[in-house]
Amino acid sequence: MDKKIRFGLIGIGAQGGSYASFFTGKGGLPGMPAPAAPKYGVLGALCDTDHAKKVMCAEKYPDVPFFEDWKEMVNSSCVDAVITTVPHYLHTDIAIYCLEHDMHVLVEKPAGVYAKAVREMNECAAANPDVAFGIMFNQRTNMLYQKVRDLVHSGELGEIRRTSWMINSWWRPDSYYKQSDWRATWGGEGGGVLVNQAPHQLDLWQWICGVPNKVYAKVLYGNHRDILVENDVTVITEYPNGATGSFVTCTHDAIGTDRLEIDLDKGKIVVEGSRKATVTRMEISEQEMNETMNMMQVAKLAAGNSADAGKMLTTEEFESVDAWGLQHITVIDNFAQHILQGTPLLAAGSDGINGVNLANAILLSDWLKHEVINPVDEKAYLAELNKHIVAEGKFKTRQ
Repeated sequence: MDKKIRFGLIGIGAQGGSYASFFTGKGGLPGMPAPAAPKYGVLGALCDTDHAKKVMCAEKYPDVPFFEDWKEMVNSSCVDAVITTVPHYLHTDIAIYCLEHDMHVLVEKPAGVYAKAVREMNECAAANPDVAFGIMFNQRTNMLYQKVRDLVHSGELGEIRRTSWMINSWWRPDSYYKQSDWRATWGGEGGGVLVNQAPHQLDLWQWICGVPNKVYAKVLYGNHRDILVENDVTVITEYPNGATGSFVTCTHDAIGTDRLEIDLDKGKIVVEGSRKATVTRMEISEQEMNETMNMMQVAKLAAGNSADAGKMLTTEEFESVDAWGLQHITVIDNFAQHILQGTPLLAAGSDGINGVNLANAILLSDWLKHEVINPVDEKAYLAELNKHIVAEGKFKTRQ
C-alpha cells in the first residue's frame, strides 16, 4: 500500500516530541535502538503555541509545516488526521472541533478530565460516524494484557471474585511538577496521578475485569510533594456480580510496585511489572472444594500436599517483550489502517469515558467521604472540581 495518512501533532511537549521522533524513525532512548517508523502514517504538520518550539522544529524537521494555531492546521490541506498531545482539558475541545470539521482525531489519554465533557465528545463522534475517532491506549497493544483479557473473557477460569492492582511505579520528584505552570493543578491539568500517570491502568483494569458499580476511596493530596492535587490513592470497588476490587497508586514510592492479581472461581492470574504473567489453573472450582473437602483434605492442602487434597494445579507463564515506542506506533498504524481499510480500532475514542468515570468517582468519593455509585452524577463532580479550581486561584472554572 502506497498511500499513508498524514498526521498533525498538536502540542510539541515531551509526548508530542516523542511522537514526532517516532514518525521520523529517531525515537530510541539512550542506549536503545529506535523503533521502526509507522508503516501507514507520516508526519504531516506540527503545531504549538510556544515560539521556542517553532524554532526547535525548524531545525529538527525543516520540511514539515509548522502552525501556531491548531485550528489553522486542521483547516489546512497538510494533514488527514491529528493527535492531541496537549493539556488534558483541551482533548475534548480539540476532538469536538475536529469531528465537526471532518478531521480524523486520535486523542491522547485521558480522554478528558470530567465526564460531562467526554460524554459530549462521544456524542459528537456518534453524530459524525464517518470521521475516525480513537484514543492512545497503547497498553492495549501489549500481547500480555491481550492474552490475560482473552483468558478472563473466555470464562475458562469462571467468574472474577476479586481483583487487585498496586501500581506505584510512578515516582515523580517536585522538579517534574515544576516543568509547566499547568502541571499538577486542578485548573490546568485537572488532577494528579489519576489523570496523568494511572489512566492506562484504569483503562486496562476495566477492559480486562469489567466496570465497577460502586467506589470508595481514600485520597491524599500533595503527599510528600509540593502540589495540591492527588498523588496517593487507595480505592475499594464492587462489581455487579458481587466481586470486589482494590486499586492503589502513588508518585512518591521511589522503589515502586506494579502487580495485578485477578482471583477467579477456578484459578488466579498474577501480572508482575506489566511484563510477566503467571496463570494458575485449578482442577476443580473453589466452590466445589468448599462443598466437598473434608478436614483431612484441608490439613493436607495446608501442608502443601495439593495432589492428595484433590486440588491439582497447573501453571502457565508468559511475558511481554515490547520495546520502547512500539506500542504507540502500533496504535498510530492501527488508526491509519482504520482510515484506509476499515480495520477495527484497538481502542475506540468512546472507550475513554470509562477511565474518566472511574477517576471522577474516586475523587468524588474522597471529597464527599462516602461510597459512590459509578458513574457519578456529572454535575455533582463538576461542581466539586470547580470548588478546587476556585480555591487554587490560578485558572478559570469549567462548564
